[in-house]
Amino acid sequence: MFQKKNVILVIEDELPIRKVLSISLESANYKMVECDNGKEGIRLSASVKPDLILLDLGLPDIDGKEVIAGVRQWAQVPIIVCSVRNADEEIVAALNAGADDYITKPFNSDVLLARIHANLRKAATQETGEPELTNGAIRMDLVRHEVFLNGKKTLFTPKEYDLLRYLLVHRGKMLTHRQILKEVWGDAHTEDMQYLRVYISQLREKVEIDPASPTYIVTEPGIGYRMETISDTDFPTIIEKKAVHA
Repeated sequence: MFQKKNVILVIEDELPIRKVLSISLESANYKMVECDNGKEGIRLSASVKPDLILLDLGLPDIDGKEVIAGVRQWAQVPIIVCSVRNADEEIVAALNAGADDYITKPFNSDVLLARIHANLRKAATQETGEPELTNGAIRMDLVRHEVFLNGKKTLFTPKEYDLLRYLLVHRGKMLTHRQILKEVWGDAHTEDMQYLRVYISQLREKVEIDPASPTYIVTEPGIGYRMETISDTDFPTIIEKKAVHA
């Protein structure tokens, strides 16, 4: 079972720095994707869709500010510039180009990790209005990509996490099969109904008291699924039912 991790794209041409970053990021439970030039960085930002980008400005092919401009044409992913350039005009130019934060080299790893966490938290809050999603016994930490059921941390595969997150964000709404498949799997999988059935079944096994009679993820026959909104007043009843089925 693999827990979904935040993906950090590192665009840095100096191998020793990438190695240091790899150690720091992995120790903090991040997944690192790396490249050593700007054009590849822009390509990876589109294909990998990282949760955050660490960017050097002095790249061998194009300036880092061009990378920021390229990424900002389609994504608002947090970008932290890590550069030896410490002049005020350089910092201002990078921020004006669309960077979210700026840290100068050499940097303290603990400070960098704190900046990463702060920017991820800010991004999660901007997207949903809050850094976590709660529905009944389910609590999802959008910053750490962790899920808690009845207060206990529960592991989900990356795709299970993405599906559960989409359902929680749109709780109370009827979602068609095509909507869910497009948003969670992409345009190429809008007809893959079996994918969806399998993963819905897997989610129910983890979050439902009785998967055969779901409380959270209900089927809309011939249409799709809906994540029921569970109120605080309903929550104690669900916990009691859990004890009955245990």
